[in-house]
Amino acid sequence: MSTEKRTADRREGVAVTMPGPGSGVEVVSAAGAFGHSAQDRSLVQEAEALFGRGVPDHHALYEQDLEAALRNPANLRNWGAARHEVKCQNCHAISVFVNGKVADRCDFCGSPAIVTHEEMRDAITPQSLLPFRISESQVRDVLRTWYRSRWFAPNRLKRAAATDTLKGIYLPYWTFDARAHSRWQAESGRYYYTTETVRGTDGRLETRRVQHVQWTPSFGELEHWFDDELVPGTVGIHGKLLKRIEPFPTTTDLKAYSPDYVRGWTVEHYQVDLREATTQGRQQMQLSMEALCSREVPGDTHRNLRVETRFDDCTFKHVLVPVWLVRYDYGARNFQVLVNGYTGKVSGEQPWSWVKIALAVLLVLAVLAGLSMLDR
Repeated sequence: MSTEKRTADRREGVAVTMPGPGSGVEVVSAAGAFGHSAQDRSLVQEAEALFGRGVPDHHALYEQDLEAALRNPANLRNWGAARHEVKCQNCHAISVFVNGKVADRCDFCGSPAIVTHEEMRDAITPQSLLPFRISESQVRDVLRTWYRSRWFAPNRLKRAAATDTLKGIYLPYWTFDARAHSRWQAESGRYYYTTETVRGTDGRLETRRVQHVQWTPSFGELEHWFDDELVPGTVGIHGKLLKRIEPFPTTTDLKAYSPDYVRGWTVEHYQVDLREATTQGRQQMQLSMEALCSREVPGDTHRNLRVETRFDDCTFKHVLVPVWLVRYDYGARNFQVLVNGYTGKVSGEQPWSWVKIALAVLLVLAVLAGLSMLDR
């Protein structure tokens, strides 16, 4: 969605307040989703059915005001059901079990060293989630295909990484919306060419075309709307794997949080808190703005680009996203394979068979030697 259209949509947003005894819930879509149509009214009715008419402010379905939450995160607490938290003393992941059986081993690293964990005083609970859409049987098919494609993995990998270790987990994410306004300045360069006469290695004079750059100062401004900049709140999942199975469609397919969605599943409690996630999110957005501004610099090249950015209209969501996890040990190492529980995208780690790699290298060398013999 373009910046201009996104801005217009936000101006047209409608705030719907559901009155109740002592408090109300303001349901605001960042894109002005709640209007006056029958479909819009049904969304409000769905919220009332889930949370009742007297629910506290922390059940706003979508965006939350970032500055207000940073001042008072305690206003955003309430899992809506009994829960039990445990912390792994090995990988430090915190798991939340809502009205369900508590695991005796860590779902992330397999360690039995788990202890009861006291909830953080100002912990923010999720407002929305993506439900699992990829079934366990579909995931097993995806994993079998993935294992078969691991040509340089040891033959006993499939036995060591049996899919009966498959776990469905809801992972914590933060999403950030913001209007970014950047002022940039740089030196823009335009190429020009001259012809020079030089003496070659053989002593003869020869001409050559030489490129030069003419530098001139440039400056400008750029505005961009960020919609759901993702920052993971997990420590239990290896970050590089998680990045590979993104994106999660948090801008379109979220459901309002209900304990019914997570009952029976493992939910990881965030350990990247809102303040730290805000810092990470703004760093990500700043890098994006620098890349966007670099495209605005005129000329053939540029240098010394400096970008100053102001962020306005900042909102956030704490959401849960579905991930299927296979964890297995091979030798002394722990490996993970992830499947996006909504899209089916897979990414994983594997040990390497150096015997297979050595044989492949020898085979390539033998083929090259054979081709060399044929050329003679």
